[in-house]
Amino acid sequence: MPSFLENDTQSHRVNQRWPRVLQVLALACASLASATASAQPPNPETPASPAPTNITPPVLLTKPMVSYPKGAHGDGRVVLAITVNADGTVRTVRVMGGEEPFASAAAGAARTWQFDAASRDGQPVAAVIRFEVKFKAPAAEAQDGVTPQPAIGAQPAAGQHAPKQGEPSANPPITVYVRGTRAPAVTSMTRAEVRQLPGAFGDPFRAVEAMPGVTPVASGLPYFYVRGAPPGNVGYFLDGIRVPYLYHIGLGPSVVHPGLMERVDLYPGGYPARFGGLAGAIVSGETAEPRPELHGEGNLRLFDVGALAETGFANGRGTALVGGRYSYMAAMLSLVDPSIVLDYRDYQARASYDITPKDRVSIFSFGAYDLYGERLADRLKILFGSEFYRLDVRYDHAFSRASTLRWAVTLGYDQTRVGEQRNGRDRSIGTRLLIHHPLDDNMTVRAGADLAVDAFGASSLAYDDPQDPETRKLNALFPKRTDTALGAWADLVWNLSPAVEVTPGVRAMLFTSGASSALAIDPRIVARFKITDKVRIIHAYGIAHQPPSFVAPIPGLAPGTLKNGLQSAFQTSAGVETDLPQEVTASATLFHNAFFNMTDTLGSTTGEYDLASDRRSQGSAAGLELLVRRRLTKKLGGFLSYTLARSVRTLGRETFPSAYDRTHVLNAAVAYDFGRGWRAGTRLVFYSGNPVASPSHGLIVPPRSGNPKRNPAFYRLDLRLEKRWIPWKRGWLSLVFELMNATLSRESIMSPEGDVSTIGPVTIPSVGLEGGY
Repeated sequence: MPSFLENDTQSHRVNQRWPRVLQVLALACASLASATASAQPPNPETPASPAPTNITPPVLLTKPMVSYPKGAHGDGRVVLAITVNADGTVRTVRVMGGEEPFASAAAGAARTWQFDAASRDGQPVAAVIRFEVKFKAPAAEAQDGVTPQPAIGAQPAAGQHAPKQGEPSANPPITVYVRGTRAPAVTSMTRAEVRQLPGAFGDPFRAVEAMPGVTPVASGLPYFYVRGAPPGNVGYFLDGIRVPYLYHIGLGPSVVHPGLMERVDLYPGGYPARFGGLAGAIVSGETAEPRPELHGEGNLRLFDVGALAETGFANGRGTALVGGRYSYMAAMLSLVDPSIVLDYRDYQARASYDITPKDRVSIFSFGAYDLYGERLADRLKILFGSEFYRLDVRYDHAFSRASTLRWAVTLGYDQTRVGEQRNGRDRSIGTRLLIHHPLDDNMTVRAGADLAVDAFGASSLAYDDPQDPETRKLNALFPKRTDTALGAWADLVWNLSPAVEVTPGVRAMLFTSGASSALAIDPRIVARFKITDKVRIIHAYGIAHQPPSFVAPIPGLAPGTLKNGLQSAFQTSAGVETDLPQEVTASATLFHNAFFNMTDTLGSTTGEYDLASDRRSQGSAAGLELLVRRRLTKKLGGFLSYTLARSVRTLGRETFPSAYDRTHVLNAAVAYDFGRGWRAGTRLVFYSGNPVASPSHGLIVPPRSGNPKRNPAFYRLDLRLEKRWIPWKRGWLSLVFELMNATLSRESIMSPEGDVSTIGPVTIPSVGLEGGY
């Protein structure tokens, strides 16, 4: 593992270093600027519930050419079962009927098709469709080929004509099986949609900042307030595996290659019982299912290069995937300023093998490395460095088509260094068990248990004074220790009637840190009421607990004391969803969160950060979220996401707006397909200013106003233009121009000393060549 975090021993006083954490992160950005449906066994982490009736089947987008197989004679008919991912790609193809060589020809061609994914209540979901392909023996001198029949409800693909009205068809109805489930209180975006989102650079995790309820700390930074919950109370997961952060340093890309992702889900509150230990929100990324056919993609951009490839072995029973990204930003920055060092890289590797048609074993490993520093005459001065690695071993078993089990064991290693400070380390091991079992057509039980053990440590500096008050305070907050979190949970997806679905659940957790321990019981309930075929009402309520959290999720840094108890939150929301014409969906949600005993150093600051304290506060957040959306993968697609909210904190007798309270947050995007491979889009980001701080500068803290002055509002415009070619049968090539903050807007942020400073404009241009097969 890289050892950059342990090679710099020059010391300064602790109280001069720690308040610079956020400033270092901001400087790093400024330096740049100048559910799943599956082959057996299904994924129990996104289990299925009984399918509702409002389902739109997949629509075939690509021209479905299938060559008449060489050596064949006469006519042929093949029936395929095609699993279509939520991003429209084909996951698996299974021959249900038909003779060779027609079956192999049809299955091979189907794996290259692209669909507009199926949808449930306007949200993309994975699906399985039956697809019939008819072969006609070619006449002399005729061109070989076949046009498969589209699914019922599908529109003709480009270049095809719909059957004439009244023309007889011998095709049987095509059955659409929708697998996976979308929890009622969740906002999702598929990888295919995010790829068309300007300013996201094709990274699914970057879609999070565009979702309702999300308030950024600063434009482009991977730290958010979600419905008033601070960044340290927002948890990030990849396939159920906890990860410390989403993006690379300096407004870099996500830490996972986008080709591995299927979708990203945001649970702003009332999240499923399988998630725990967080009193805020959940961001969950789901990877695409393994695919046995050879495929891959790569991209070359101004600041990095990435690639991903996957293939099968053992006649399709096994799969192997490898991917990653490497930044050559350090070499580019050295041309401008040789003293700046900015570097990042990541990797992903996965292998799976079907022991039997109902048993699968998988190994999934991934990691990320980030470094920002200053090159001095005799050494490298590290301003910020972090890295994390995960190794997840899984066993999946399918008792039946709908009853599944997953058992997994995860090893982890995290470490971070900020400035001249000692580095913090975390060696972890965890295990989780998930069971999904339908009791009957209307009731499904989901249950599981998990255990995480974290061994925290830190290297000492050679010249630290152990009696220094700040050093002792820091050592007390981040001691060398072992933390454990043991949890058990269960919920019930209960269809009381065709119009009412209720999901009550509960999670129990036992936390220990050193000699301290704390117990938490978290009940939750979500209800969906189908008023009409196009209108639904959704309610979500829940209680959540969490140990003390740091100012932001940083690898290896977590407060190590439970003496002041757990943080807790009471989360409530009520909303309505509706399906509008032209495949547009709209939703409006009212929410109210109450926070107790919370550790929100940023939100409750007087302007001067004391990051080594365990100060607790009370708080609340209430607001309205609006989302109007048409899939960005459509010829004309877009969305409007708006949040009107107020977040307050209470310390002692003072009640005041959170330091990062923003009344208005707006994201609006539109993308259009001009034809001939040209596609363009734009996105507007706007949020009102946060309260102006009143730093004491060592004097008596002045009283805080309930209606303080605010910093200027911020807005930015992002642009994207793409030209795509299909130079070969199974491949594609794209040239992508993208620009974040085309308006060159500057932003006001709060310095660690509490003063307001203006940074930017933080503008990132990108010219990239992308391709896949």
